[in-house]
Amino acid sequence: MQSQDFNMAKWAIGVRLPHATDQIIEEAFRKGEIIRTHLLRPTWHIVSAVDIHWMLGLTAPHIKSSLRTRHKQLELSDSIISKSISVVEKSLEGGIHLTREEIMLRLQDAQISTDGQRASHLMLICELEGIVCSGAPKGKNQTYVLLEEWVPKPPSFNREDALAKLAQRYFTSHGPATIQDFIWWSGLPVKDAKKALEMIKSGFVSEKIDEQIYWHSGSNPASIYTNGEAYLLPAYDEFIISYRDRSASLLANDHKKAISDNGLFRPVIVVNGKVRGIWKRQQTKDKVLIETDYFRPVTPETKNEIEAASKRYGQFLNQKTEMANQPE
Repeated sequence: MQSQDFNMAKWAIGVRLPHATDQIIEEAFRKGEIIRTHLLRPTWHIVSAVDIHWMLGLTAPHIKSSLRTRHKQLELSDSIISKSISVVEKSLEGGIHLTREEIMLRLQDAQISTDGQRASHLMLICELEGIVCSGAPKGKNQTYVLLEEWVPKPPSFNREDALAKLAQRYFTSHGPATIQDFIWWSGLPVKDAKKALEMIKSGFVSEKIDEQIYWHSGSNPASIYTNGEAYLLPAYDEFIISYRDRSASLLANDHKKAISDNGLFRPVIVVNGKVRGIWKRQQTKDKVLIETDYFRPVTPETKNEIEAASKRYGQFLNQKTEMANQPE
């Protein structure tokens, strides 16, 4: 699951797991059961610890290849990268958890420049090389830890099996979806993504709509979004971001309201499988204030469902929620 905003990413898990709370999910991160790192596309993702090694082994080579030009612009030569990896490894050996700022100080002590985007890309390289991943949080700060100390590596990695497994996971959890959606979500080269679908498609159902072929498991997971219930989904939620074509849930006229021109995905309100507006929160010690911005008028019944959704969010945080004055 994509995970730019850590707090929103926890809610992305919580909204899908009955009775989950922020505290329960935070503890899973603290224990290393859930990992936050870069994989699939060159951006933050959340992944189960049991999946991180095979998934990283499958997707990291293509991501590293796509970043070569940027690394050349940042003057990150092979020798600098090798030296940086060595410094990071030595800094974290023995189960040490350090924040990015703490690691940057050690790199600077080794005469390695961390100015501008070099800091982010040096840590990104360490993640893609399987050196580091997210560790136990220090207060509100995220940390890094050595991946193989935090999550022991399994004895073998089979690329063919990993391709099939990734396609199986995607079309089971995201179907109906197209091969173009899978290519976008997985970050795989087109040839690999098509090969992955070929390996698993006998276990899925296909439907052709407007010249596009959609694949799904044969069940109807989309029904949870079309029963009248409302959902307050976090920014960068899989319901929106994991498809190349988002027209089924987001009208073209509303696209720029939910997704900015520079690719910022806002928290959205979903009712009956359609994005009906955006929301934001203001959190205090005593409560969470939920502000809504509807794309068009909603009925009193829909407002009641949205208020119920806000209460579920409050239960996740173990706080009371209050709706700001809702627009008509």
